[in-house]
Amino acid sequence: MPLSVRVVAAVLGLGVVCAAQAAPTVLTNFTLIDGTGRAPVAASALVFDDGRVSWVGSRASLKLPSGATVVDLSGKFVLPGLIDNHVHVGLVHDLTQDVNFYSRELVEQQLRIYAAYGVTAVQVLGTDTDVIFGIRADQRQAQTNMARVYTSGQGLVFKGSYGGVAGLNKPVANAAEARQAVDEQVAKGVDFIKLWVDDEFGDLPSRMPPDISQAIIDQAHRHRLRAIAHIFYLENAKTLASQGVDGFAHSVRDLPVDRALLDEMKRHHTVQMAATLSREASFTYTQLPFLDDPFFNRSITPAALTTLKSPERQRKLAAGKHFSQYPGVLELALKNTQREIEAGVPYGVGSDSGPSGRFSGHFLHWELQLMVQAGLSPLQALTAATATNAKLIGARDLGTIEPGKSADLLVLDADPLADIRNTRTIHAVYVAGKPAATIWSICAGRAATECKSTAGGGSHGER
Repeated sequence: MPLSVRVVAAVLGLGVVCAAQAAPTVLTNFTLIDGTGRAPVAASALVFDDGRVSWVGSRASLKLPSGATVVDLSGKFVLPGLIDNHVHVGLVHDLTQDVNFYSRELVEQQLRIYAAYGVTAVQVLGTDTDVIFGIRADQRQAQTNMARVYTSGQGLVFKGSYGGVAGLNKPVANAAEARQAVDEQVAKGVDFIKLWVDDEFGDLPSRMPPDISQAIIDQAHRHRLRAIAHIFYLENAKTLASQGVDGFAHSVRDLPVDRALLDEMKRHHTVQMAATLSREASFTYTQLPFLDDPFFNRSITPAALTTLKSPERQRKLAAGKHFSQYPGVLELALKNTQREIEAGVPYGVGSDSGPSGRFSGHFLHWELQLMVQAGLSPLQALTAATATNAKLIGARDLGTIEPGKSADLLVLDADPLADIRNTRTIHAVYVAGKPAATIWSICAGRAATECKSTAGGGSHGER
C-alpha cells in the first residue's frame, strides 16, 4: 500500500490562495540565479501569469501589473526548478521493490515528493509500465503540483544479462529483436530509448553485444530519438561512444577514463548524462549518514526509517558480496567525473534515485554536493541541473528563468553559490506557477505534529 503523505495546511495556506487567483503573481526583492550560468543578480523581480514567466528584471524596473499578487522575497534566492535526468518511479513502497506496486497513485505520490524537494522535472530511465503514458499526457494537458515526467517506457536488456526489472522489461536476443523492441517503445510515444550494457561485477555471463547495441542506437536515431546507455566498464563506454550513443547514464567505474574515450565522446557528442555519484556513495554505507536529518526523514515513513536504522539491515549490507568494492567504485566515479569536466565533455546531473534505498528528491541534493566535490563550482552544478538538463531531456520551456518559460521555480533561504548544501534551505516551490508542498510541509506516515519543523536545517553528514 502506498505511503501516506500528510500536508500541513497552515504552511500551504498562502500558496493555495495564490493558486486560486487568476491575477498575475509578482515575486520581488530576491537574488536571481537564472539557470543560464550567468552571475546572480540581486534586487530582482519577476512576474508570472497563466503558469509562465512574463517578465523578469530588476526590482527598480518592475511595473506592477494590475491586480497582481505580490510576494516579497527579501533575502531569498530564486532559481529554476531542479531537474533530475536519471530516476526510477513507482517500483518501491517503503524499502520493498516490486513491479506489482507500480500504480498511478504511487507514481504521483513520488512525483509530489520530487517537487517537494524542488525537483520539478524528472527523466525515468527504462523501468516504467505503460501507466506512465497516461500520467505524462495528463500533465502536458494541465500541469499539476508534481514533478513533470519524461520516460523511455521499458528499456532494452540483452537476454541473460544485466538491467531492467523482472516482470517488466522484455529481454532481446539479437539485433532484429532489438530493432523491433525499439519500434514498440516508439509506438507508445517514449521520449528516448534506454539500454543496459553491464554484467554486475562479472556475476552474469555476458553483456549486451556490440551488434545489438548498434542496432538499438541506429533504430532510435531513425526515429529521431536519443539513445541513453547504462554503462560500467571503460571498454563498453568506448564502443558505445564510437557507435554514436547520445549519453551515458552512469560514470565509467572500473578504470580511469582515458584520452581515447574522452576524444570519442567529444567527437560523437556523447554526453555524460548523469554521474550518479550519490548512488555510488550510498552503497558505501551500512547506515546512511543523514537518517536523523529532517530534510531527509520527513519524506519517508517511520517503518522505513526503523528498517534503515536496524542492525539486521546493517549486517546484511556489510555481508554483501561486493560491499568492499563500493568505496573504490565511488572513488573512480568521482575522479572520472573530474577528468571529464577538465576535458570539456558535456555533462548533466542525475541521481539514479527511486530503487530501494535511493530516495526521491533528496538524492539529487546529495548529487549536487558530490558534483561540486568532483570539481564543479556550485554555479556550474546548478546550471547543469537546470538549463543543461532541460536541453538534455528535450524540455524547451524549462531550465531557465526568462519570459515565455514555464514558472517552475525554487526559492531558497540561503545562497547555494556560497555553499551548495544551501539547496536544502527550501522556502517555496512553484510548478507552472502553482505552489507545491515543500519538504517542510510533508510528514510521511505520521501526524504532522510528529515531524521536526526545522526548515532548511539538519545535518550535512553526506560525503
